[in-house]
Amino acid sequence: METKKNYTSAFIIITVLFFLWGFITVLVDSLVPRLREVFELSYGMIAFLQSAFFVAYFVFSIPAGGLISKVGYQRGVVIGLITMSVGCLLFYPASEFRLFGVFLLAFFTLAGGITILQVAANPYVAVLGPEDKASSRLNLSQAFNSFGATIAPLVGAVYLLSDKILTGDEINALTAAEKDAYYIQEAAAVQSPFLLFAFLIFLLGITFLFIKLPKILESENTGTYKDALGKKTVWLGILGIFFYVGAEVTIGTAAVTYFMEMNLDTIIRETPALKNLSFSIIELFGGTTTDIDGKGIVGAFVTFYWLGAMIGRFIGSYLTKIFRPTIILTVFGLTAVSLILVSVFTTGLVSMWSLLAVGLFNSIMFPTIFTTTLDGQSDLKPKISGLLCMAIVGGGVILPIFGFIVDHSGFKLALAVLTLCYGYIAYFAYRNYSKA
Repeated sequence: METKKNYTSAFIIITVLFFLWGFITVLVDSLVPRLREVFELSYGMIAFLQSAFFVAYFVFSIPAGGLISKVGYQRGVVIGLITMSVGCLLFYPASEFRLFGVFLLAFFTLAGGITILQVAANPYVAVLGPEDKASSRLNLSQAFNSFGATIAPLVGAVYLLSDKILTGDEINALTAAEKDAYYIQEAAAVQSPFLLFAFLIFLLGITFLFIKLPKILESENTGTYKDALGKKTVWLGILGIFFYVGAEVTIGTAAVTYFMEMNLDTIIRETPALKNLSFSIIELFGGTTTDIDGKGIVGAFVTFYWLGAMIGRFIGSYLTKIFRPTIILTVFGLTAVSLILVSVFTTGLVSMWSLLAVGLFNSIMFPTIFTTTLDGQSDLKPKISGLLCMAIVGGGVILPIFGFIVDHSGFKLALAVLTLCYGYIAYFAYRNYSKA
């Protein structure tokens, strides 16, 4: 009974971290439309900015596994949180001096901290109970990750996108005094939220020093990375995480700009029900809708993309208890392909809602791919976890490819390419279902 109680407490504590990095990761996406206009960046350059965030997963995942094996999961979590806090602090000088290179460094540092948390938390949740229920547990924890991701666009729409962002030509037309005032306003829009996050994350890191967690994964193991990479299932799982994260992040990042290109802000303003819904969402989080920028209007609707992922994970936690997870994953992968094709071949609100609906079917993909790959791997699980987390770099590879295609051929063709990502996930699920 005591062991069960400890497992429950540990599960709750680790789930708090899932919420935290889901919120921070998606909130960073809200900076993208602002930085694009302030620095007059192409879609390709914006994709490069986002890549800095996800390349950190590739760089830090293997070292994070080594770090955690030396200092333990609890201290690893603390180091990850402190690193995230430093990353948030770096947004202050980046916005104060409008230095694009420092923004890149801030993104990279923040992602490094999150990587350490990912490497530790995902396998930790997976072994907090019976292996056959691992997918259900991780889906539940990831549901709270999605909850953080769901409210992040709202915070972004209110605090990062709601005011008017001037283009380079408009800034050059200002007087010296007006430019100074505008730059101060721009800096404050980014600085205040991230200073608050830096403080709260640092406080959470200090708190974790005094929390006792079960040392389930801290026993010595004999597995090596070479052993893990010798398994075909692991390679297929790595590709699954790579394509999933790439597709999910690309849609979440590009949605506002895609909707703006279709002039959906105008359509929403002219549709009373949608306008009221958008304004209600923004006002719910304390924002003002007076003279709100179009990106704030459509940005509020991106909430439904992440809300779908959250709802889907709560539902998926139940479904994967009563059905084989690979069956659910196959169906969800094929449905995501269909929804993207609907968005590609339609326009306006149909195109918008079909793309946002992909979030619902994204829901179980990461935890189910993760636990399916770990299933039956015993002492190799910590090493495989590091490799799977390294595959999150897909967000930094698929997104630039998407941006390049958008710059040269438009959004519709770029979105069509994403169907290949979801098609592979359906293949991965079906293959593992057939093998079982």
